[in-house]
Amino acid sequence: MAPKTTHPVIGRRALNRATLERQLLLRRAPRSEMSVKGAVEHLVGLQAQNVKPPYYALAARLDGFRPEELSALMASREVARLVTLRSTIHTHSADDCLSLRPFAQAGGPDRELRMFQSRGGLGGVDPDRLRTVAREVVEEEPRTLKQLREELLKQWPDADPFSLSVAARCVLPLVQITPRGEWGRSGQVVLTTAERWFGRESSPAASADEVVRRYLAAFGPASVKDVQTWCGLTRMRQVFERLRPGLVVFQDEKGVELFDLPDAPRPDEDTPAPPRFLPEFDNLLLSHADRSRVVADDHKSLTWRGNQAYSTLLVDGFLAGIWRSVEEKDTVSLTIQAFGKLSRAQRDAVAAEGESMLSTLSTATAHDIRFGDVLGTS
Repeated sequence: MAPKTTHPVIGRRALNRATLERQLLLRRAPRSEMSVKGAVEHLVGLQAQNVKPPYYALAARLDGFRPEELSALMASREVARLVTLRSTIHTHSADDCLSLRPFAQAGGPDRELRMFQSRGGLGGVDPDRLRTVAREVVEEEPRTLKQLREELLKQWPDADPFSLSVAARCVLPLVQITPRGEWGRSGQVVLTTAERWFGRESSPAASADEVVRRYLAAFGPASVKDVQTWCGLTRMRQVFERLRPGLVVFQDEKGVELFDLPDAPRPDEDTPAPPRFLPEFDNLLLSHADRSRVVADDHKSLTWRGNQAYSTLLVDGFLAGIWRSVEEKDTVSLTIQAFGKLSRAQRDAVAAEGESMLSTLSTATAHDIRFGDVLGTS
């Protein structure tokens, strides 16, 4: 029996620093090195269940970022919001909208559709027919969710209305059109197809090999299960085995194989990691099966209460607290709740980073930064 292969061990702090570097969180990327659109593509999209998180995510990662820059890209249709990875809404570049959605189809939208079918609200609804009808409706003119439901119910009057609208976004790549998603503008969800919005046909699905390499560039080193957690697809082992000759392989402290690009940055584990304020649902915290590279075991359940997810704080590269900001008239208040005791130097650094964030993302002239109970302010 052949001996078990061993690989160089990469510890938790080294994993942390490698991932933070690729996430642009060890140092903000200079604009001479990365544009806003380039960052969106490098990160393989930004979680966007709500409007503001992509802006906060980029403010933590890009030097000199201004929210109007991402907003302008949305208005010019260079980026958009739609359901992709894990059947959740992401902000992607136009190219990724058209190629990542078909790649992610089986791992998210198809799975979500089967779940709603199993609940009984889609009895008699043929997915192929639904795709055809929904496409005709939203390409005739963009529709709100209510308008889309009303049109679909004409064809399937006995179906559950909510299930119908969810099923439509599962079988079609539906973009949330602007002004929804633009900074400082309000607007309900209005949908059309990605093809109609961008004025071109969907691209062939991105290849699994290409997507894995992009994932490693933004989230590595990583295991097979990490990638599967991120994209929602299974049976990715065969992809890694195909790519193995061109990758380097480590193992974590538990002996799990971690794959990486040969030339990807892997900073020293003692590299300083400045505080960073991240939005709720930031992909840094959601894109690994083993999240211990960023989240300590005793902090896993502290960023949620019921269905409410809180924005998060990194200190020394690890999850260290939650935060909330409230803007009223000319004052914005930032409340920071640390999970443990911070040193005076750490508190000062966190407060300075908070001041920087507020200056970037708020027009308020007065900033009130305090350490307190975020949960008690809801």
